[in-house]
Amino acid sequence: MMGDDWLNNASTRDAYGEHVEQQLEREIEAEVARVRERAAELGLRYERRVILGKPAECLLEASASVKPDLVVIGSPRPPRVHGLRSRMQLETLVRGLRVPLLIVPYPA
Repeated sequence: MMGDDWLNNASTRDAYGEHVEQQLEREIEAEVARVRERAAELGLRYERRVILGKPAECLLEASASVKPDLVVIGSPRPPRVHGLRSRMQLETLVRGLRVPLLIVPYPA
């Protein structure tokens, strides 16, 4: 996201990086608020955690501490579909989970 061609000094680069991080945080907070509200309407327990590391290992760690009834993830994007590529190692996740796993298919 940070092309050095126009970010020609450390101060400008840092300011731009901070701007991008703040924008992403605002988008995340809006989505978290939407999901939290919907979960409350449905009587579901909702908890937000930020964990850094390999996605499958982080999800296994969170599942072990939260002890959910079900883990739900989205399926990988189909080939040639634009967007962020999942780095979830499904085999690691499937072997390590001690609760049911639901993989929701990518919308057609």
